Amino acid sequence: MLRPHLAGIYILFITARYTLRSRWILSQSSHHQPKAYQDQRFIESRDARSLRILAEYLEPLSRFERHGVKDTIVFMGSARLLSREAAEAALAQAEASGEGIDAARNALAQSVHYEAARALAFRLTKWSKTLDRNDRRFVVCTGGGPGIMEAANRGASEAKGLNVGLTISIPNDEFDNPYVSRELHFHFHYFFMRKFWFVYLAKAVVLFPGGFGTLDEMFEILTLVQTGKMRKRMPIVLFGAKYWDEVINFDALVRAGTISAGDLALFQRTDSVDEAYELITRGLLEDAIGKPGAVL
Repeated sequence: MLRPHLAGIYILFITARYTLRSRWILSQSSHHQPKAYQDQRFIESRDARSLRILAEYLEPLSRFERHGVKDTIVFMGSARLLSREAAEAALAQAEASGEGIDAARNALAQSVHYEAARALAFRLTKWSKTLDRNDRRFVVCTGGGPGIMEAANRGASEAKGLNVGLTISIPNDEFDNPYVSRELHFHFHYFFMRKFWFVYLAKAVVLFPGGFGTLDEMFEILTLVQTGKMRKRMPIVLFGAKYWDEVINFDALVRAGTISAGDLALFQRTDSVDEAYELITRGLLEDAIGKPGAVL
């Protein structure tokens, strides 16, 4: 017969052993394998790339439909341009420090394009809001970043209209554009899916002075129109004629025979917000007003 204190130890040992074994059995029987679409490791793997691409089509499609966005006016241009207010502050700081004065003066000169994009987006949003009470037509759409993109989203926001921002994940620091409508802010991983949504909903495109990204988008859109891959008729406006004439010699392309003279009619150039507004609204009323919805 066990002594009382030994019996107590024995009972504690048996109880602890039983408890540990019970927990082990319970852990084995309750082991849960997540569903494939809930398995983050799989979703982010190479094998699931096609699912991620499809998600960047279906999720924006669902949200555009939910918010009644039928089509867009796309604004493109440099992410580096400043508002007049920001450029004036930067110049004052440069003059005070004695450094970077020339760059600051150039930024102030280029800020006219920021203010033009802001004003044009404001006017186009005011106009589009008068067209249809049920659907949202010709909504301002940008890449959701700073510069010209911020300016266009800002103008649309100041006109109290919803606007779209199609941002992209890149190594640079993320920029929060406070003027994008939060319910229509999309964030893409794949550049080609972002480009698809720029073009698919667009019924007009206006391109302000910009760098590689703007040039890439411009030539891609012009190529789609030139080759007939995009059949819809839509205004394509290059804003800032002096800049575009200096950066791209379209006439030289015609003289070299690499494009035809008729290709120059695919777009129009202007330095005037009033003229850009007239070109875009006239084109939309002639070719797009009776054809709501996405189309290529």
